[in-house]
Amino acid sequence: MPKTPAKTQRAKPSAPPSAPSKQLDVFPNPAPERDYVIQFQVPEFTCFCPLTGQPDFAHFTIDMIADRWCVELKSLKMYMWSYRNEGAFHEKVTNAILSDLVQVCEPRFARITAKWYVRGGIYTNVVAEHRKKGWKPQPRVDLPAFETATGLAG
Repeated sequence: MPKTPAKTQRAKPSAPPSAPSKQLDVFPNPAPERDYVIQFQVPEFTCFCPLTGQPDFAHFTIDMIADRWCVELKSLKMYMWSYRNEGAFHEKVTNAILSDLVQVCEPRFARITAKWYVRGGIYTNVVAEHRKKGWKPQPRVDLPAFETATGLAG
C-alpha cells in the first residue's frame, strides 16, 4: 500500500514576489511605422470610495495606438494594483490613469473605458480619450464578415 504524503503548509514568503507601484515602464514600439491597436483588459480593478470607504470594482479596457513607446505589461499590472488602497471618485481615477499613461508613453491615441460595477443601484461607465496633436487616424477598412471555420463537417 503506497504511503500518503505528509501534509505541509506553504510558508508565507518574507517578502511578496511583487508589490503595487506607481512606476510605469516602457519599451520601444517594435512597429512605429504603422498604426495598430494595443488593448489591455483589466477585469479586477479595485479602489475605494473616498466618502464611504466602501470598495469599488471596475473592468478597465485600455486601447492605445503607440507612437515611439509601449507600456510594459507587468508595470501596468503593478500600477493598476496600486489603486487598491486609494480613495478616488470613478471619474478622477479613470482620468488620472489616462494622464499617467499619456505622460510616459506619449501615444498617438489612447482611450480608457472604465465600467464600474453597481453602487447604490447605479452602474457608472467613464470613457476618457487622448489624441496626440497632429495625429490623423487612417481611414477604417471594413472587411466582409465570415463565419468561424471549425474544420468540422456538418
